[in-house]
Amino acid sequence: MKIPAILFLGASLFIAGSFTGFAANESWPQWRGPLATGEAPTSTPPIEWSETKNLKWKIKIPGFGTSTPIISGNRIFILTAIPTGKKAEAKKPEAASAQETSAPSGGRRGGGFRAEAPDEAYQFAILCLDRDSGKTLWQKIAREQVPHEGHHKDHGFASASPVTDGESLFVSFGSRGFFCYDLDGKLKWEKDFGKMQTKMSFGEGASPALHGNTVVLNWDHEGDDFIVALDKRTGKELWRTPRDEGTTWGTPLIVEHGGKAQIVVNATGKVRSYDLAGGKEIWSCAGQTQNAIPTPVTDGKVVYVTSGFRGNAIQAIQLGRTGDLTGTDAILWSHNKSTPYVPSPLLVDGSLYLVSGNNGMLSSFDAKTGRAHFEAERLNGIFGIYASPVASKDHVYVLGRDGTCLVLKRGPKVEILATNKLNDKTDASIALVGKQLFIRGHENLYCIEGN
Repeated sequence: MKIPAILFLGASLFIAGSFTGFAANESWPQWRGPLATGEAPTSTPPIEWSETKNLKWKIKIPGFGTSTPIISGNRIFILTAIPTGKKAEAKKPEAASAQETSAPSGGRRGGGFRAEAPDEAYQFAILCLDRDSGKTLWQKIAREQVPHEGHHKDHGFASASPVTDGESLFVSFGSRGFFCYDLDGKLKWEKDFGKMQTKMSFGEGASPALHGNTVVLNWDHEGDDFIVALDKRTGKELWRTPRDEGTTWGTPLIVEHGGKAQIVVNATGKVRSYDLAGGKEIWSCAGQTQNAIPTPVTDGKVVYVTSGFRGNAIQAIQLGRTGDLTGTDAILWSHNKSTPYVPSPLLVDGSLYLVSGNNGMLSSFDAKTGRAHFEAERLNGIFGIYASPVASKDHVYVLGRDGTCLVLKRGPKVEILATNKLNDKTDASIALVGKQLFIRGHENLYCIEGN
């Protein structure tokens, strides 16, 4: 069965063709969904579930990872790092910045200190699962090696999500390599960009971004930084542009404006936009906080950039400008409270939903004016959040770290419709397709399905 290609239209994309057993538009092809905003506009999953209610299936995932599963037709793709038990002599972490000693807050696993270098080999694996049953269709080991540095305890070695165009699967394991497979698991090409040296050995997490025939990877660490574009069909490097940033963990956003595609990258020093065709910087803008993690979102006219470590920042930056936009009227509005540290924003119905820090508080702003619908409103039952909020046709889903998920009515006020609890810990973001939602826990993958 040939899976049809994804076609991009401006900031959006849709699926053409049909899948056996599933509607043609049922896809979650990248970590922030089909529109790169966190919304699956036609999905209608249930609002209530548990370990026994509306649970279609639950399977144990080998190893550990916090990347979001992606879905194309009847296939689910998920990344994991599996310990092998093969020991090697431990090495001291390689040189990294000692600027920060604090870790992401809001969770119960881990603390804030430099991670120890591992002394065990891991299998860096891709799993392809059957969407209807959870059965493993294939599993491929991209690399087996001892990582050169450790990771934050709330993190792991498989935090970047893959991306698909419906025909190929693009997988980044960072320092372990960048890979392209067909959807039957055959390796088409691979690239090695060297070893990252992340701040405090906190680990790696940026996912690749895809547009047309170009796949993009950002490489910000404590060494020489760059952003690189590859031909998705061959892996040929199209261009590479140097950057000057510390470690970042955010995934690039690709958006079309004025008939040209540009890549927006969040970072501590400056948010920057690059021409997708040649890698030339189009514009930049200072004003974000340290440790930039959230991925920007866009409505095609304005890009919304957020960060929230040792400060708070939202900037609504008008597209179509060039040069240094810092302090100019290209910043349509900004805000300096209640912004997310780890979770990315959700853009839906002209509203921007934001988690406050990594805590169980939610804000909503009018995306056009910056006016707050509500700000830092406490979500009862949720205390820590790493997962980014997502939206279906009618609802907003906010997933906490202890397996609790609140379902809210879409709208300008907090109206909680359901509180759901699973037994697993949950840091990965939810994927929504059709009448199903997929939640990756620390140990299991859940498929929740309504009638």
